[in-house]
Amino acid sequence: MTSSPFTARGWVLLAIMSVLWGLPYLFISAAVETFSPPAVVAIRTGGAALLLLPFALRRGALLPALRRWPWVLALAAVEMAGPFVLLAHAEQTISSGLTGLLVATVPLFAAIIAVLRGQREALRPLRAAGLLLGFAGVAIVALGGGGAAHAELLAIGEVLLVAILYATGPFIVAHKLDGVPPLGSITLALAVVGLAYAPFALLTPQRPPTAASGASIVLLTVLCTAAAFIVFFALIAEVGPARATLFTYVNPLVAIGLGALVLAEPLTPSLLLGVPVVLLGCVLAAGGLPLRGGAR
Repeated sequence: MTSSPFTARGWVLLAIMSVLWGLPYLFISAAVETFSPPAVVAIRTGGAALLLLPFALRRGALLPALRRWPWVLALAAVEMAGPFVLLAHAEQTISSGLTGLLVATVPLFAAIIAVLRGQREALRPLRAAGLLLGFAGVAIVALGGGGAAHAELLAIGEVLLVAILYATGPFIVAHKLDGVPPLGSITLALAVVGLAYAPFALLTPQRPPTAASGASIVLLTVLCTAAAFIVFFALIAEVGPARATLFTYVNPLVAIGLGALVLAEPLTPSLLLGVPVVLLGCVLAAGGLPLRGGAR
């Protein structure tokens, strides 16, 4: 473990990520009103790849990424292919605010992954208490209304699976794609996912897009995918893979606030109680806010 302060650039990148990946839940919720989940993924990833391709070609970033194509495919699976369709499907059932809160459990699963990799410091009492507290918060939110329907529980499970995948992604970037130009890895991964989902998008029924769903899919593509992944790689390079996930503590506040203000989603007592419990558990499970610690 190295020791370095959290730089001003790191704080700026963290703030940008908190917004860019706090917004998708709102846009996905609007997009799936007319687009099927596979269509949302295909448009989001394929469109972002087309936007980034000229820049990747100009910088010669694709060839180094192609040389490590197995790990680019792994990144595509855990950061894009799996999470994007799971989120789109889940938000057909549960609110964007609840989705954002559940994704905030990424540090909890990161701590579990650390234990499985033999990092025993993740079993220290305070961090273990954080794991229990975080998952207790999830239970409060999921079951606080007197029990959830089967479809809601399935959707919650889908989003928790997304959190597991997101907890894996930064370590692939830092340890398996180090030295590869981020723009090349991002563009190639997005293109693969877009092509893979295109046939499913064509085969699933869609409704004519509305102004809201059309604008949402465009913003989801440009801001929350193309721009966000570039910032995400820059954040990993600046602060390390462990601290790069700190923005997940802020994302649910953005998602819940936008869901309430824009979509009129209810702020239920269980949601309001579960938010601080989940976030506190995440902070403890991650070993506290590592503002001066290095990447772990």
